[in-house]
Amino acid sequence: MNNKRKKIERVTGKRWVQLIFLAVIAFVFVIGAYGFRMYSDARSSVNKSYVQLQGKKSASKKVKATKPISLLLIGTDTGSLGRTNKLGNADTLMVVTINPKTNTTTMVSIPRDTFAQIQGGAYHYAKINSAFLVGASDCAVKTVQKLLNVPIDYYVTVNMGGLSQIVDAVGGVDVDVPFSWSDTYHDGGTFTKGPAHLNGKRALQFARMRYKDPDGDYGRQQRQQQVISAIVKSVLSTKNLTNYRSVLNSLNGNLLMNLTFDDLVNIANGYRGAIKNFNKSQLKEVGAYVGKASYQIPSTSQLQSVSDELRTQLGLQTETLNNANVKENEQNVANGFDFGSDVNQNYHIY
Repeated sequence: MNNKRKKIERVTGKRWVQLIFLAVIAFVFVIGAYGFRMYSDARSSVNKSYVQLQGKKSASKKVKATKPISLLLIGTDTGSLGRTNKLGNADTLMVVTINPKTNTTTMVSIPRDTFAQIQGGAYHYAKINSAFLVGASDCAVKTVQKLLNVPIDYYVTVNMGGLSQIVDAVGGVDVDVPFSWSDTYHDGGTFTKGPAHLNGKRALQFARMRYKDPDGDYGRQQRQQQVISAIVKSVLSTKNLTNYRSVLNSLNGNLLMNLTFDDLVNIANGYRGAIKNFNKSQLKEVGAYVGKASYQIPSTSQLQSVSDELRTQLGLQTETLNNANVKENEQNVANGFDFGSDVNQNYHIY
């Protein structure tokens, strides 16, 4: 466990195909489908994935006016590797802001073991990935909003089994394996360092493995980014769309979002410049124990930095965080917790 406090890493890319979220697959395909007179099929398939958040108004007016928007990307651990439960934990959480005025897209990954107050039921403390288990996409969105004090306009939820089907539908993906590993016990497969072409099952193994990665969950997030980028590249490079029905079918039942077909078309048309230039980062945290469980604890300065960055990208005034995490941090620091220490520590709930 890496307990060193680190600053958020920023990496600016030049090619929009590296944008890490599954919604882009939908609207990229929409454009191609439209050109091949598949508009009707694409609209029907995408709209089947539409589920609005409870008590949330549509952000379609904001999209039509090309104002900055935000999304929460949720990757769940259901529908794969023998898991058949309808609700599971969220293995992947990413906040994305798209600002067409500054032509910038900003993405921040939130580690699955982040200590947070779950915004559902009794508002208990737990790992942030359990928010989806408690109350599906609604709870995940509310929990992230509370953690970072950032409004979320849209969400996109995909299950990992769906990721496998999508990869097969586009004919596999090309990735660069960062190091060699064999993890047959956890069904993580065997991989050799270097370039590799992966089918759906292998891509899922590549994206899910965590325990043998020296960078833990951070390393897994980077591999997931590779897979999603490769999917988008495959869709874009398709010379003939004879397999378009397979791609659309792979989305059905595996993708939920409060983005309509028209929203996706408007984003594709009005936000192109922003999607060509993006900043990518991860919320860096320190490892600690809460009771007997291992958590990742974000410092107040880290949370404030991410909140400021995302709110600025949305054209909002920055605000000083005063949520449950901040209050618990204050109490822990006052009682000797050191966010700069390399030693495993106990983090208490006061």
